[in-house]
Amino acid sequence: MENQPENNQQGQSAKKNSNVIYFLIAVVVALLGTDVYLYMQKNKSDIKIVYQNDERTRLQTELDSLEAQIEQVNAGRSKMTAAMQAKNDSLQLKIRVLRSELAKGKLTKAELNKAQEDIKQLRYFVTKYTADIEELKKQNNTLATERDTLKNNLATVSQKATALEQKNQELDNKVKVASAIKVATAEVVAYKVKNSGKESDVTKAKQATKLKINFTVATNAVAEKALHDVYVRVIDPTGNLITQTDSGTFNADSQDLQYTYKTAIDYRDDGSMYTIDWVNPLPFQKGTYTIILYADGYTMGKTSITLK
Repeated sequence: MENQPENNQQGQSAKKNSNVIYFLIAVVVALLGTDVYLYMQKNKSDIKIVYQNDERTRLQTELDSLEAQIEQVNAGRSKMTAAMQAKNDSLQLKIRVLRSELAKGKLTKAELNKAQEDIKQLRYFVTKYTADIEELKKQNNTLATERDTLKNNLATVSQKATALEQKNQELDNKVKVASAIKVATAEVVAYKVKNSGKESDVTKAKQATKLKINFTVATNAVAEKALHDVYVRVIDPTGNLITQTDSGTFNADSQDLQYTYKTAIDYRDDGSMYTIDWVNPLPFQKGTYTIILYADGYTMGKTSITLK
């Protein structure tokens, strides 16, 4: 019975020690839990930072890709419309703004989400912008092809017009040649005119005072039946053209010539005989005189006479 109090005292002491141990275990467990919680929170924070950095890098890479795409289509900037150039400038400005935002040291989740949405919209606009540029290039190529085709057509038409004009000119020249009257027969007779006015033909130069040029005109169905100017050129035996103070010039056989005498005949295409009287202002010389007739811009015919 004497040992009972001692036993009770020992039991209470053991119980106190046990409580202390449990308390210490609880403290250790709490500390461990706190460490684990702090570790997990730190790990989550690290993961979040790594994720944000990776996403920012990915977005920057996408901006690089979009900017390269814009620069590629900018090769044809000179062909852009004013609206497309303005759109190009707007897209490049937007890229610079997004780059500036992504260059910040840290981004909140809201800022990162906004950057993602902005780049998504930017990708859409760049894709549409690129498609518009490609369509513009196709239209320009089509217009260039149409322009070249039109140029070729105009060149062909111009060549045809030139060829037709040349042909018309050739036909016009042929018509002029065909419609020009020509001498059928011609002779020249020298005459002496007496004081009484009577004429007599002569063969000697010292007796002759004028020449009579008698000729007929060949039948020509296309020649105009009307008055035709006739130009006479008389070449003396020395080869010189005989002219007078009132002698003028005319064009025949594509050259300008001076005439000796000018008159006109009424052509009717009826075989009539025509006569041209020409009085020499100078004494006749011995030798051959050549008479050339012109009408309608061409040589009409030629004849000659020799005086003794």
